Amino acid sequence: MQKAIHNETLRAALAERGWTQTQLAKAVGVTSQSVTNWLKGSDFPRPATLLKLATTLKLSFDQLVQQPIEGQPVVAFRKRAGTKTTDEHLVKARAMGMLLKPLVAFLPEVRALRTLITSPSIDYERLQVAASQARAKLGLGDLAALAYEQLIAEFKTNGAVLVPVLWGQKLRHENALHILLPQEDVTFIFLNLDTRLEDFKFWMAHELAHVYTPQLAGTVEGEDFADAFAGALLFPQACAEAAYRDAMRATAPKEVSILQRHAAKHQISLNTVYQQVKRYAHASGLAPLRTPEKTMHAVRNSGAAQLISQNLFDPLPPQPAQYIAACENIFQTPFFQTLKRMIHENGTGASYVQQVLDMSVQDAMALHEELRV
Repeated sequence: MQKAIHNETLRAALAERGWTQTQLAKAVGVTSQSVTNWLKGSDFPRPATLLKLATTLKLSFDQLVQQPIEGQPVVAFRKRAGTKTTDEHLVKARAMGMLLKPLVAFLPEVRALRTLITSPSIDYERLQVAASQARAKLGLGDLAALAYEQLIAEFKTNGAVLVPVLWGQKLRHENALHILLPQEDVTFIFLNLDTRLEDFKFWMAHELAHVYTPQLAGTVEGEDFADAFAGALLFPQACAEAAYRDAMRATAPKEVSILQRHAAKHQISLNTVYQQVKRYAHASGLAPLRTPEKTMHAVRNSGAAQLISQNLFDPLPPQPAQYIAACENIFQTPFFQTLKRMIHENGTGASYVQQVLDMSVQDAMALHEELRV
């Protein structure tokens, strides 16, 4: 089924505002004929225009677009604290997903055999079993730290394409964006490198949980499980038990510093360790930690946090060649070589790069020029 605008919804939205097709065209920045073609079903807006159309009319993607459910991209956000996912975020992410569809044909062959968690649960015992099985697959002992390299390899093994991006530290709604293309059976995971080093591993583990549970993609249950699984994978019960034991042997004022030591060993945040130890104590019927959560967060936020991008690139921003090389060598992603093949074979322009990576026009042009070589 070809994508088409819900013409009844569009006509109703125009009637509600008392607008003509010409007024809508002017508001969105297209010709009147374009609007006519949308209503007739003979044409479909480009992703950027679709987003503007949706925000102008205050309509969701589902209200605006006739799209078979099986073909619609499924999106999930790893949101920043305190942010809310709006229809605008969903429309934009799904538009990016539609743009990714033609890129799939240029990807290397994706492995069909993948790890699946068939009965995901946030029950403490079942969650620990799932995390233990995942760690055993990676050859990790109960107390071993999970390395970035092992996480990256798991994405590759399970047919997920990592797309490291530089989306800024404060202005972005999400730290990571997960786009599953069900018909193509490919997942793209956009990871924002402008994030705190200590949080980055948790976000990667969170996204890996989505890869393991495609049946929960785009649901609240999926987000809850991904958060719970990430914590258990990075700091499982054996680690939490050891940290709890060390903390309880010390005086209350030294409790946080002991948890910080465990966090540093595993290259994860103090919050992850604190939450996993707290859950272990509750599940085991033990006395709770003496440090209030408010105090833990104050300690965690007291120091200057280094960003992944600062750790990788000096100076910032990186040149396109440096950025591509880091993505390919560190994150083992085929994304940019795939994009390069598409540009060479189809003559794809810089506007596609700008929209599919959600970057500035200037940065997209520089990246496109590098990929054309």
